[in-house]
Amino acid sequence: MQRDVQGLEAWVAWLGEVDIPVLGQTARDLARLREDPKRLDARNVSQIVARDPLMSVKLLRRFQHDRRKSEFPEFTQIERVVIMMGLEAFFDRVPTQPLVENVLRTNLDALTMLLRSVRRSHRASKYAGDWAVMLHDLHFDEIRTAACLYDFADQLLWCFAPVRMIAMRNAHRADRSLRSKDAQEAVFGFAFVDLQTALARQWGLPPLLLEAMANACSLQARLQNVILAVNVTRHSARGWDDAALPDDYEEIAHLLRIPASQVADLVGAPLDLPLPADEAQAPVDGGTTGTTGAPGAPGATGAPPGPRPGGCTGSHAPAAPESAAHGAAVRRAAAAALALKPPMAA
Repeated sequence: MQRDVQGLEAWVAWLGEVDIPVLGQTARDLARLREDPKRLDARNVSQIVARDPLMSVKLLRRFQHDRRKSEFPEFTQIERVVIMMGLEAFFDRVPTQPLVENVLRTNLDALTMLLRSVRRSHRASKYAGDWAVMLHDLHFDEIRTAACLYDFADQLLWCFAPVRMIAMRNAHRADRSLRSKDAQEAVFGFAFVDLQTALARQWGLPPLLLEAMANACSLQARLQNVILAVNVTRHSARGWDDAALPDDYEEIAHLLRIPASQVADLVGAPLDLPLPADEAQAPVDGGTTGTTGAPGAPGATGAPPGPRPGGCTGSHAPAAPESAAHGAAVRRAAAAALALKPPMAA
């Protein structure tokens, strides 16, 4: 499916009305659960939903829409939302259609990239949830959800603008120095962080998600948890020998107040490095906000460690001067996008 939507405001408006697709596995798991009265409850439903960032966004968007017309309090935790809606209303108002696999059935390249992004979101949410428990954060579900949804705008665009997303990926492959934000603006006319921020606000998504997107260099533990979980997931997807991982391990060690030597085992890095990750052959885009590098949290002494070499590399860090070669790469990405212009799907 390819939609010929142009401009940030048009995308925000269109995505606000479109039926968000969900993973086929999510649909099958929920269908099986619905047929099993002994296991059918809000917790089991929420555990299935939470594994799928698109289904999670679909649920939260629907709940916030219904809440404006009712007396429901504001909740952003998946299980609480399911409880407030009720199981019957959940299955009636949040259908498990359309399926991602059907939406992208004619573009297997885009489907593969989307599923890899979803897998990274799931891994990031697991890391963030586990670390929140280690830090005795009683609201670990909020942290897990924020990490899971960190790239949801990117994933929606893989569903509805796959040709342009592939053009942007190819521009990255041609020039690894091309910044994600520049490629996004060249191909779409806006940065994904701007789209995601607008959608998150309009749809009433978790405030922690907005805070993490806007404060990539924050020293606040909850924000660091989300950002570092996303970072280590992205970097390890390029291979467990990725040059950025040692810095990630140091920052995670500061956050959790454990020796850095324990972090590699904590995140599941293989012992006999270097080994490529299953996604090492495909470039990993920086996602919605680009690769971030939050400085470490205060350690046991209460003194914050220094930032990683080069300083914070989040979306709000000062941009490096643009070289002539870099500018040419951005123009090539824009030219590739303009050359596509696929017909709008019916």
